[in-house]
Amino acid sequence: MKINGLTQIIAHIGYPTHSFKAPMIYNPYFEHAGINALVVPMACQSQHYEVFLKAIFSLGNVQGALITMPHKVSTVAMLDQQSAAVKVAGACNAVKRGEGGELIGDMFDGAGFTRGVLNKGFKLRGARALVIGAGGVGSAIAASLAGEGVSMMRLFDAQSQAANTLGARLKLAYPNIEVECGLNDASTMDLVVNATPLGMNAQDPLPTDMHKISASTFVGEVVMTTQMTPFLTQAKRMGCTVQVGTDMLFEQIPAYLEFFGLPPTDAASLRSFARIEY
Repeated sequence: MKINGLTQIIAHIGYPTHSFKAPMIYNPYFEHAGINALVVPMACQSQHYEVFLKAIFSLGNVQGALITMPHKVSTVAMLDQQSAAVKVAGACNAVKRGEGGELIGDMFDGAGFTRGVLNKGFKLRGARALVIGAGGVGSAIAASLAGEGVSMMRLFDAQSQAANTLGARLKLAYPNIEVECGLNDASTMDLVVNATPLGMNAQDPLPTDMHKISASTFVGEVVMTTQMTPFLTQAKRMGCTVQVGTDMLFEQIPAYLEFFGLPPTDAASLRSFARIEY
């Protein structure tokens, strides 16, 4: 891959970075398409993040930034302009610099997740969903599920206030949806989403009681450290249809490319060039 003085950098900011998969998808695509750009992982801890984000965008060859855990929520307060998705989700995973130097943010996690689910033939309209985790990615997924017409949303987070705040935002934006907060119970749910970091480490507990998931339940994951997490492995063993964490990433990248002003592609093409390692 050619790197020279004209190479545009997309910063991939989060901490820790060992689970990052985006460079193994974007960079092979850029190489194949002849796009002089590079996604670079940048391990930034929370106490340095605000200063670091502003410093990154003082560089003339930074095309934008991919934002991941634990910074998706805290980024919102640093933006000069927010998309509607950011306002509903209360989180941001993409930042670019405007013509006047302003920081513009958007959120694509939710759209990536729901596009993956729909492409697998699952009907979201009228479905009942449990979203475990009300942080940045969970909030984005919940907002996108609501936009796709789910009839009921059950929200759980270890920090109960996070689930309650997300529930209030959902009801404000989608007054017809039924929202329950504080109960981690997959009973009667058509869709269950793990939007927490549980599963990144081998010793992590499962995110919910698997005995309450039925074989007809669609089970989705956001963890990308391994393709089949213990959560997905057990769900598939039970007969559930599952969606791996990287599916969300592949489905949202075309929207990222458009946001950053780079040539477009589709998820299928990205998959054909990707060099993902676990």
